Amino acid sequence: MMKNLIYLTVATFVLVSCQQQNSKEKTDGHFETMKVTKQDITFHETYPASVEGRQSVKIIPRVEGYLLEIRVKEGQHVRKGQVLFVIDQSFYQAEAKAAEANLAVTKAAVENAQLNYDSRHNLFKKNIVSDYDLRTAASNLTMSKAQAKQAKAQLERARANLSYTVLRSPSDGIVGSLPFRVGDYVGPTTQEGLTTVADAREMYVYFSLTESDVMNRIAKHGSLTEAVENFPTVSLLSANGDTCAAKGRVESISGVVERQTGAVSARAVFPNAHGILLSGSTGRLIIPHEMKQVIVIPQSATYEIQNKIYAWRVVNGLAQSAIITVLPMNDGQHYVVTSGLNVGDVIVAKGAGYVKEGQEI
Repeated sequence: MMKNLIYLTVATFVLVSCQQQNSKEKTDGHFETMKVTKQDITFHETYPASVEGRQSVKIIPRVEGYLLEIRVKEGQHVRKGQVLFVIDQSFYQAEAKAAEANLAVTKAAVENAQLNYDSRHNLFKKNIVSDYDLRTAASNLTMSKAQAKQAKAQLERARANLSYTVLRSPSDGIVGSLPFRVGDYVGPTTQEGLTTVADAREMYVYFSLTESDVMNRIAKHGSLTEAVENFPTVSLLSANGDTCAAKGRVESISGVVERQTGAVSARAVFPNAHGILLSGSTGRLIIPHEMKQVIVIPQSATYEIQNKIYAWRVVNGLAQSAIITVLPMNDGQHYVVTSGLNVGDVIVAKGAGYVKEGQEI
């Protein structure tokens, strides 16, 4: 028991000695000070974002059949109208030929019905045939013409189905994944699509703003439309940490607050001439906040007690604590002070946590 007591006493002596030494180092009155001034500053806030092609089209066949050709590769740049896939055409070619033949038959039937009607009409004028015979001939002619129109429509449909076996790109863009292979049976029920073509010349970047941020912008500019038009130029930090060279602009803010998250969806547009941004990728949208002529102090000049932030004024060479109000937005190194300090005040710039009330500075 005596040994333990001795060890404890020695340890306590060492601890007290260290505390006294540290206190002496920190309370010798030598602190860096600064004069409070106003200046311009820009803070940057980042928001999680997802990147999508401005136009992303899913390629779904309109007819069914075996996949005969795949003429593109994943990630390939394609032009509008370029052939992407070919479905086996044999059935649809036969269907088109049969429709052509049927149309020819119906046209011949129309000609015969027309000749018969013309003949009956002449005979009717000479009172050789009855009115019934003439009306029957007219009815047959009308029916033949209707059948010809139906045959023509069937031919047009058959030719359309034949054309649908060749799937072309609806726009310039980049080919997505190719889940199917030559020989697979595909059709309109292939809802996942043969691939997607994303127009990558411009990219949509989707992100969310807080409700308070949107309301502040509306209050500042007068309307949501004006807030969008006056939104600052934004940047994009890609998933690998690189900042995209091209700058974007906020194109729309939904104006609807999601009840569960309290967030408001927004969309920015970025040019992508060199194809650096990939559809489906993620990143962080960077929004600058420029402030003109505000009081800015380093966070090292402050300390916090019970959720209140303090700074030390130096008045007549002595430290006086001052409660200050700062904006919640900061860069992790500086605060924008909205109250508690005035231009011209001298404050302790570093080591605020070691200063005592009334200490000589």
